[in-house]
Amino acid sequence: MIEAMAQVGGIVMLQEPVTDGKGEFFFAGVDNVRWRKVVVPGDTLVMEMELTAFKKRFGVGKMTGKAFVDGVIAVEGDFTFAYNAAK
Repeated sequence: MIEAMAQVGGIVMLQEPVTDGKGEFFFAGVDNVRWRKVVVPGDTLVMEMELTAFKKRFGVGKMTGKAFVDGVIAVEGDFTFAYNAAK
């Protein structure tokens, strides 16, 4: 689930107004992860990522993320991403 949430966060990083859609993002870390609910095969996971900070000069973005199953939080955490602009 963390990897899936990181991929959603990367898509957010490549959207305007954060970036121009060019370049690459790298999943740099995760903190404060809390597992709230068991997720089993067949469950539908709805992921939500919110950009909380972006330092364009350093190419570092911070996000908080939550994943839900049937409207109940299954996992949540804070994510860090590194961004490399295309040249």
